[in-house]
Amino acid sequence: MKNLAIVFLSAALILGACTSTQINQTLGGINDALGNESLTTEQVVAGLKEALIKGITTGSSQASRVDGYFKNPKIKIPFPPDVQRVEEKLRQIGMGNEVDKFVMTLNRGAEDAAKEAKPIFVNAIKSMTIQDAWGILKGNNDAATQYLIRTTSGQLKAKFKPVIKNSLDKVNATKYYGDIVTTYNKVPFVEKVNPDLDDYATDKAIEGLFYLVAQEEAKIRKDPLARTTDLLKKVFAAQD
Repeated sequence: MKNLAIVFLSAALILGACTSTQINQTLGGINDALGNESLTTEQVVAGLKEALIKGITTGSSQASRVDGYFKNPKIKIPFPPDVQRVEEKLRQIGMGNEVDKFVMTLNRGAEDAAKEAKPIFVNAIKSMTIQDAWGILKGNNDAATQYLIRTTSGQLKAKFKPVIKNSLDKVNATKYYGDIVTTYNKVPFVEKVNPDLDDYATDKAIEGLFYLVAQEEAKIRKDPLARTTDLLKKVFAAQD
């Protein structure tokens, strides 16, 4: 019967061109097939938003802890790869400790900035339409995360960059990086470098947050125990 429900919904979502009337008709088919309490369009949208906010809350909480980035190999921010030769050269001349100190403070900056991520993400969710919600509900395990990446990355970066810059300054990552680059640029016969640390750290911090949100989304989709409210259980049960 649950497979029949998926067939009903898939037919109505061809090319994503369904109207509110068609969606409500589809909901009727799903509820008839599943024998569940009526599931409305508003509940589906609310359930998806609730799932996203849950994932964002958990993800940003994980990231903002001490070592949330630094000791998580999946999201740890490394020395900027476009100037990897700086790290290699400095380690060769005995400045490995300074490089390690910088990488740690770089991640500390991301951890500090992650505290401010939740309201930025939550505001982005408010623009989700009914069409978006249905596409997400029937999408891959990270469909909601991909929706956020697609629709919010530019705005998120613009808002997040001053936050990360302030955090990098606060933990002295900017100073350490400036010292490292200055030292490197004094080495004879090397090509001078001066990359934008704020841009790099902002991109990597956001990338890490999206990774954690995607993990939480996948849990909610796959694991009934991760659905901590009645609304989440109701909406996602129809997809199991």
